[in-house]
Amino acid sequence: MKAKEVAKAVVLVAVAVALSPFFIPVGISKCFPAQHMVNVLSAVLLGPGYAVAVATVAAVLRNILGLGTLLAFPGGIFGALLAGLAYRAFNNIYAAGLGEIVGTGIVGSLTSVWLVAPMLMGKTMAVSTLMIAFSVSSLGGAIMALLVLQLLRKGGVWKR
Repeated sequence: MKAKEVAKAVVLVAVAVALSPFFIPVGISKCFPAQHMVNVLSAVLLGPGYAVAVATVAAVLRNILGLGTLLAFPGGIFGALLAGLAYRAFNNIYAAGLGEIVGTGIVGSLTSVWLVAPMLMGKTMAVSTLMIAFSVSSLGGAIMALLVLQLLRKGGVWKR
């Protein structure tokens, strides 16, 4: 691991945790657009491995601090992974944003509804409710990330 990449990852985890009080409650879940923004940023700036690590560490910290639920794990990790893989495959920030939406909105919500909520939380939830909530949250976060990346590029901080 390179020190700069680790430092960027730590900052992105801090951003995700710091913005955790801003969420959208949907049933047993708390949807965090900021986490999805961080997922896309880490996927583009650091790659899929770091993106998954950032999402995982942020989910752990949010749960320890009482700012998240166990749904943070599938809700963030799958989006981060697919965002990173999409960016790596296409070298396109919009592909990374779409990867986040598909990973969180579809894979993360299905994993949450079928495995995490009933097995680890003892709760049930309608697939459509969580899929819509996760998709809207990840869409908002992806849009925020694309705007941040454009600003970083214009400011000369990040080059594609």
